[in-house]
Amino acid sequence: MSGPARFDEEGRPLPPPAELRRRRLHEGEAQERPERALLVGVLLPDEPIDFDDPLGELAGLAEAARVEVVDRLVQKRMTLTPALGVGKGKLREIIERVEHHDVDVVIFDNDLSPRQIRGLEEAIGRKVIDRSELILDIFALRARTREARLQVELAQLEYTAPRLRGMWTHLERIAGAGGGTQAGTVGGVGTRGPGERQIEIDRRLVKD
Repeated sequence: MSGPARFDEEGRPLPPPAELRRRRLHEGEAQERPERALLVGVLLPDEPIDFDDPLGELAGLAEAARVEVVDRLVQKRMTLTPALGVGKGKLREIIERVEHHDVDVVIFDNDLSPRQIRGLEEAIGRKVIDRSELILDIFALRARTREARLQVELAQLEYTAPRLRGMWTHLERIAGAGGGTQAGTVGGVGTRGPGERQIEIDRRLVKD
């Protein structure tokens, strides 16, 4: 998906977003900006949906996690696909939007399995997190006392432990792909350490 050409104040064409991201990494500027996120929601028939703004709450959570939302994408399905959560056509659209908008992280409004997370990261070449992991990250940002940080770290370990198996084959590539963190390192939303896994608190987090 190619967007319209962009020009600077003197009318000179600007390089595409991917080239700008590579330049920022080279110049050490990537860490000065928030991570750029693509929000993805798979609308299932047995879940309540706000048709006016189906990803509105997720966008509020992303903002609370200090993430810049640059695009949103939804798909209606009867169920999540076992391997990737989305269909092959929607996966291609996600990849196109990731490249077009210089996305660092893809955030799903659905809870994903370890297999789905790994498959998506390998296909997209970016970090992928789900709603629960995003909420844990918000608690990590807000934890102030030592006890609170330990509780958050324990919750994160319980949630992420099943995903560790087999992830090392692609983790380094994913870590270096996003523009929001330094190449070759793992960081940013979903990796900050200190939460809680109760999905019911997400509305309160948005309102705080």
